[in-house]
This record gives sequence, structure tokens and C-alpha cells, in this order.
Amino acid sequence: MPEAQPMTPAGRRIVEAAEELFYNRGITAVGVDLIAEHSGVTKRTLYNRFGSKDRLVAAYLAERDRRWRSLVRAAVDACDSPVEAVTAPFDALATWSGANARGCAFINALAELPDPSHPAHRIAADQKLWLLNLFGELATAAGCSGPAVLATRLLVLHEGALATQPLPLDTLPASTDLARALVRACAPERSR
Repeated sequence: MPEAQPMTPAGRRIVEAAEELFYNRGITAVGVDLIAEHSGVTKRTLYNRFGSKDRLVAAYLAERDRRWRSLVRAAVDACDSPVEAVTAPFDALATWSGANARGCAFINALAELPDPSHPAHRIAADQKLWLLNLFGELATAAGCSGPAVLATRLLVLHEGALATQPLPLDTLPASTDLARALVRACAPERSR
């Protein structure tokens, strides 16, 4: 994840307005005129701060990624055991989902911005790779057998729960239960 740059109050207002608009309406459906209006700045200020809409989209996703990673790390740190920590991202997702009913902003961005060279595409893809690597690190620390395979399975469950979030299905509890069962099956006998 790119280092967050210190932001002016106007820059923060722009990113906050962009986040609300991009998440709720879609990245391609929202123009800089609307973002400037919602943030109370001129278009010139927006361009002076971010240079382009593409860089603003990247800043929006980078800020969202920073908050998500912080929440996940807090959930991991709150666990009583390494085995419990492996599924902590599912607990973080339960918390996160309360305020994010339109699904995953990163999946949405990847769908809207398919060009891998787009700066926001890279941030969204890196967020998914970070989570995969985190699952692998946590599974390894818990002594789980086949940590790479387990990490992939956990990522698929996690992302499936995210992708179905906007539907009238509540897949997160079943996904979390299945994730915990997978971890228990791979964990050392003494840890189960």
C-alpha cells in the first residue's frame, strides 16, 4: 500500500466526497464536477491537489485500504490464539460490512477499471494480494498444514461473502463457519 501523504483539509474533504460518491454511484458514473461540488472546493483545487480523476480514485482506494488493514490488524491482535487469528479477517469483515452495504469497493473498482496499469486498479489488486498473504502468514504462524492452499481457500470464502453482500443473502456467517472449520482441520491437533 502506498504511503499516505499528509493532506490539507480541502484534500481530505475531496477524498471523503469522492469516497461517498464513488462507492455509492460507481467510479465511472461520477465526474470531478460533482466531487468538487460535494466537497465544497473548485475543480481547480481538486486538480491542483490530485492532478487527475485517476489519481483521486487511487487516493480514495488507498485511504479505504489503510482503514481496512487497520481494522483487520486490530482483529488479529485481539485474538487469544494463533489458530483463532487465522479467521480474524472474517470478524473484521462483519464489523466493516455494517457501514458498507454495496459490497467491496476494491472488487467494484477492479470491475470498473480493468486496465492493470491504472493506479487504482493496482491498489485494488494489491489489497487482495495483501489479504491472501496475510491468511498465509497467519496459517503458518498457527502451524496449519498446507498454509498456502488454506490461504487461497480462505480468500475465496472471504471474497465470496463480500461479492454476495449486496444481495438479500447473509453469506458471511456461513462463510465464517466454513473458514473456521477449514482452519481447525489444518491446525495441529493440540490447537484444535
